[in-house]
Amino acid sequence: MGSERQERMKALGARLRGLRADAGLTGAVLAQRAGVGQPTVSKVENGRMVPSADVLGRLLGALDLDESAAHEVRDLLAAVEDAPDNVEASDGNALAGSVLDEAVRSARLVRSFQCIVLPAMLQTAEYARHVFESAPNSPPEAVGRAVAARVERQSVLYQPGRESVFVLTEAVLRTWPGDPALMLAQFDRLLAVDSLSTARLGIIPWRRAVPVMPRHGFTLCDQQAVVVETFRGERVVDDPAEVAAYEETFSRFEEAALFGIELREHLIRVMHEFRALAGFTTR
Repeated sequence: MGSERQERMKALGARLRGLRADAGLTGAVLAQRAGVGQPTVSKVENGRMVPSADVLGRLLGALDLDESAAHEVRDLLAAVEDAPDNVEASDGNALAGSVLDEAVRSARLVRSFQCIVLPAMLQTAEYARHVFESAPNSPPEAVGRAVAARVERQSVLYQPGRESVFVLTEAVLRTWPGDPALMLAQFDRLLAVDSLSTARLGIIPWRRAVPVMPRHGFTLCDQQAVVVETFRGERVVDDPAEVAAYEETFSRFEEAALFGIELREHLIRVMHEFRALAGFTTR
């Protein structure tokens, strides 16, 4: 059985699907009228995405609902947002993080900025385990399945025709779970990803002022949507104006970051510090 949040997502989606059918509209027509992507309509109706208040408002406006029906649907969204998050989903994967992982897997261009936690696509299995264990209601068996699913999805990094750009603040490197040995393995992972022709990794060092005060991390999927991860779950933004604003913000962070040789030298310096913490002798 799925989580309570999932069940409420499905109820919201089913109600919207029924209202669309009553209006005699296809998903494509509704998406066009609402000014959102057709995949967004499909995911919401199938209970795989929680729409933002803005997106839901667009859908309700396109359906031309009366105030009573619109209020009912807004109440369903509020119920989803109030539902407790569960790590385990009905398909055995993790509910927290599943929207992001799916969005990344279907995108050809992924640009991720993070200021505290490593991007999902760069996490080692042990690092990811700590991420999932920190979520509420996270039984060990569900965490194990979530970690395995996340690692499997990282294979898209190696696929030709895809491009991934990651920009991190130095705080990401220095906000660590577990023990120093875990982070040493994580640094090896970062260096390996940086060597790929399909990926670019950048770091904004603490000695360099950030161009914009970071409020949270975010991931741009193509030029169509932004996924924002929060303590309560994930929020998908597909309003064109908001996506464009996130793209501009990402570009500013990218311009401030170290890439290439400078990046690798910086990572190795921080690695030496973790080696000292772990009691290893540095050369």
